[in-house]
Amino acid sequence: MKSIEEMSVNAIRVLSADAIQKAKSGHPGLPLGAASAAYELWAHHMNHNPKDPSWPNRDRFILSGGHGSMLLYSLFHLFGYGNLSIDDLKEFRQFGSLTPGHPEYGHTVGVEATTGPLGAGMAMAVGMAMAEAHLAAEFNREGFPVVNHYTFALGGDGCMMEGISSEAFSLAGTLGLGKLIILYDSNRISIEGSTDIAFRENVQKRMEAFGFQLLEVEDGNDLEAIGKAIEEAKADLSRPSFITIHTEIGYGCPAKQGKAAAHGEPLGEDNILAMKDFLEWPSKEPFFVPDEVYANYASIVEKLGKAEEDWCSLFKAYTEKYPELAKKWDEWHSRDGIAAKIDTEDYWQIPDKAEATRNLSGACINRVKDVLPNLFGGAADLAPSTKTNMKDAGDFSAEDYSGRNLHFGIRELAMAAIGNGMTLHGGLIPYVSTFFVFSDYTKPMARLSSLMKLPLIYVFTHDSIGVGEDGPTHEPIEQAAMFRAMPNFHLFRPADAMETNAAWFSALTSTSTPTALALSRQNLPQLEGSSKEALKGGYILQDSEKEVPDAIIMATGSEVSLAVEAKACLKAEGIDVRVVSMPCVDLFEEQDEAYKEKVLPKNVRARVAVEALIGFGWERYTGLDGKVISMNGFGASAPYSKLFPYFGFTTENVVAAVKEMM
Repeated sequence: MKSIEEMSVNAIRVLSADAIQKAKSGHPGLPLGAASAAYELWAHHMNHNPKDPSWPNRDRFILSGGHGSMLLYSLFHLFGYGNLSIDDLKEFRQFGSLTPGHPEYGHTVGVEATTGPLGAGMAMAVGMAMAEAHLAAEFNREGFPVVNHYTFALGGDGCMMEGISSEAFSLAGTLGLGKLIILYDSNRISIEGSTDIAFRENVQKRMEAFGFQLLEVEDGNDLEAIGKAIEEAKADLSRPSFITIHTEIGYGCPAKQGKAAAHGEPLGEDNILAMKDFLEWPSKEPFFVPDEVYANYASIVEKLGKAEEDWCSLFKAYTEKYPELAKKWDEWHSRDGIAAKIDTEDYWQIPDKAEATRNLSGACINRVKDVLPNLFGGAADLAPSTKTNMKDAGDFSAEDYSGRNLHFGIRELAMAAIGNGMTLHGGLIPYVSTFFVFSDYTKPMARLSSLMKLPLIYVFTHDSIGVGEDGPTHEPIEQAAMFRAMPNFHLFRPADAMETNAAWFSALTSTSTPTALALSRQNLPQLEGSSKEALKGGYILQDSEKEVPDAIIMATGSEVSLAVEAKACLKAEGIDVRVVSMPCVDLFEEQDEAYKEKVLPKNVRARVAVEALIGFGWERYTGLDGKVISMNGFGASAPYSKLFPYFGFTTENVVAAVKEMM
């Protein structure tokens, strides 16, 4: 007869296989192969409490290979997370269920991060470990390690092939993140077959070069060996750890184990019956789990609760000894009250001279850094250009985790994922930064920010052909349209200081929407009429004297001043126009219909939109009769003062476009 430990492992396999079979789709290979590693970790080495899934000092676990989601759901059911029931498992991949095809943060209790794009979970785990290290440096005192937890990530060959993993692990090793432990489910199989067809590198040597401790488990079903490796990993706090666990994909299904066929399709009814025979499972009934297995998991859960009890006692004593730190803890772990803290006269100050919005953004960051001491961020090796450095705030490094300025290196994709991980961890207000054109590298992880409803802040500078001499490789064209097309994402392209302050205010006070600021390299004038109305995304910057304007000119960023100049020229010719600044189209769309009609009345059909980016998307505001002055191709290498006239971004061209419609 199998031991209770083996039966508890096999329960994960059986539930996973049955759920995937019932759904007629899914990925059984990972859950069957990695069940032993997951059980050993969750049952004996990971501090977590299913009765309180949001306990702040819990160890984090990310399933980077999100396609193996039934591994997580089986664990949640057996450990009692969120009372995920057998019926929930039976609804795997069905509409509205708590068990979607890939794990979704905020949807299923216990899911620490939305995963599916391979490698993303690895990078988000690095972000979580960075957050833990910084918070520990900030809050821990001798005898009071109130921040003291590990971050575990489990992924396979696909995660290791994706470049994002190398980007993130290179940084993790540089930072010496000793609380980060990676479990590598090494089964040497991908969808197309053996990994030998495309992936023959020595992964361990790569990880060693990154600065990881290397550990290896030859038999992925050897619970004792897996446990020993995890404890060795936890003991080395000077460097992150990488545990290679040699598994067999689809283990337990004789016809499919070790084969690509086990990866991404149901095993089949007959094969599941054969699997249950192989595993000596006591019933052929789908979704059957013996009472003694449930009892074993229940006893484990009771023991797991002890870690939180001990921590709560520690934190109570900490609160009594360090009341100011305890108060700060509460403030850092809540986004409530941010608006009140920063909505001051000092915050909304504006200079009396022309200034690049990237400089204005940098000034804003440094105005709020002391008011919001958990502001934590940096750039992909571009802080001097993106103006994202916090003065006198120190650099986060292996030697000093208390620093607040992050140096991501030239790793934009991993940077965005790491930002997600830090936001998911809690306690910090992270921001990340690069040039707007390189936001292309961040896009997949920005999409995850949107999906997970994370208020991560993206600072993108050099926002148009105004980049100038660097030429078309560095001049963004289609990027704004890309982000505006993304659900639950706010892209701000401010025109001056007031709008830049509004963009940061919106970003800092957001609770469920990521925000990107697209900022100019060149100086822009401070505009009369600019106001906090920018928080509505679009507003009347300068109105016509007529109740119904002859035309409306819409613009964003550096082109708003062109619209203002055009208004003055047109007024001299007897044409009375309204200028509408649209710093955030996404927010404007969230306003009620009455407000949108007030700003852009339907009876004014003569409309011109001006933006030194691709014109895609402006048609919804200009309509059939309107005109869009925009880029229709890539830029060129020349001073911006030459490029804007060459591509038609002049006052004269805006005036001509309005008169053409009149």
